[in-house]
Amino acid sequence: MQNVRETITEVVQAVIPVTVIVIILQFTIIWLPMEDFLQFIVGAVMVSAGLIFFLLGVHIGLLPIGEMIGSALPQIGKVWIIILISFLLGFVVTVAEPDVRVLANYVDTVSDGEVNRHLLIYTVALGLAIFVGLAIMRIIFDIPIKYLLMGGYLLIFILAIFVPEQFISISFDAGGVTTGPLAVPFILAYGIGVAAVLGGRKTTDNGFGLVALASIGPVLAVLILGIIYG
Repeated sequence: MQNVRETITEVVQAVIPVTVIVIILQFTIIWLPMEDFLQFIVGAVMVSAGLIFFLLGVHIGLLPIGEMIGSALPQIGKVWIIILISFLLGFVVTVAEPDVRVLANYVDTVSDGEVNRHLLIYTVALGLAIFVGLAIMRIIFDIPIKYLLMGGYLLIFILAIFVPEQFISISFDAGGVTTGPLAVPFILAYGIGVAAVLGGRKTTDNGFGLVALASIGPVLAVLILGIIYG
């Protein structure tokens, strides 16, 4: 019950400021048609209700199962199985991420279908999945994250030289949308579960930074897609 109250409070605090600002703008500057304004109000109510149920689902289901899977996998004792499952989980969670679908739909619309939304979704998911696997390898082999981050961003800057400009913007947006409300809780919980078993006293060091590392993958994947299109 405490979680329900806290979730409702968080959602209200997140949605009300935006709603209030739009209401103020509506009756002072923009004066949208009343039908559009009422649609916004209805949408704000629906978003609030949806976020409450969504966040409750994350806390009740995704976070515990992610951490339990992360804790159980290392007990198998086979590194390749851990990395493979990490890859698969990263892929399917990204495909299900609402923010990724929003970006893909906009790119598909703006490009008049030239960049197909399904292709973009699977490209982003593949990039994140590969780097989730690398992030878990970092935990297993205790590799300092700074080297992977520096290497990843160096590769991004090199590829950006050869990519059409529009794909540079899309690629960094792709890295941002993968840090959405579905992927982040699951990946964090999963990484902390793995680190709790394999990281020993370095659970905090190894369990965090996983999302930052994983988000490099979609940027690189979209840049490579841009090279192919270019």
